[in-house]
Amino acid sequence: METVNNFDLLRRFVRERPVAAERCDLCSVELGPDHAHLVEPATRRLICACQACAILFSGGAETKYRRVPDRVQYLPNFHLTDLQWEALAIPIDMAFFFQSSAAGKVIVLYPSPAGATESLLDLESWQEIVECNPVLRQMAADTEALLVNRVPKVPEYFIVPIDQCYRLVGIIRTKWKGLSGGAEVWEAIDEFFAEMKQRTAARKEVAHA
Repeated sequence: METVNNFDLLRRFVRERPVAAERCDLCSVELGPDHAHLVEPATRRLICACQACAILFSGGAETKYRRVPDRVQYLPNFHLTDLQWEALAIPIDMAFFFQSSAAGKVIVLYPSPAGATESLLDLESWQEIVECNPVLRQMAADTEALLVNRVPKVPEYFIVPIDQCYRLVGIIRTKWKGLSGGAEVWEAIDEFFAEMKQRTAARKEVAHA
């Protein structure tokens, strides 16, 4: 007869227990894996939404929530010198910037093993970067961000939905190990940025179809 201890039973229970489906935070309908997100500008809180609820917040009217778009734009011609980056005084080589309507200014956050950390932003330095890169004026407030990755030898710059920035933060927070992060987290980071490039390419293909 097979002997099963309590730890074996617990492992089986966790492995076999069905995962609860995600639900719309507004109407509680069950959601699929690729569902919309809304952001609450006053708190920067993201919530999950079904298509019907998301449509209610898709216009330009001032509402409690704003729908997060799904466009990703890779910026291969983005201009940012080492001196300009150093002037921002961000402690790591990865960060995201977005216009906060509630704060009335641009907010910069960088990912860390503890989560998203806000850094004080020199507004003159930021304005200089905007002057060099007018595409930044096209970012939608609260819902889109400039995502900067200067870790690789060739820096990468994107305009992405704000939920993707927090997804990157989650990847780093959950996979980071030790002082350097470990191979797993860096592989996951590389996969994330590769996916952002693929989404840009896919959008271009649809636009030219």
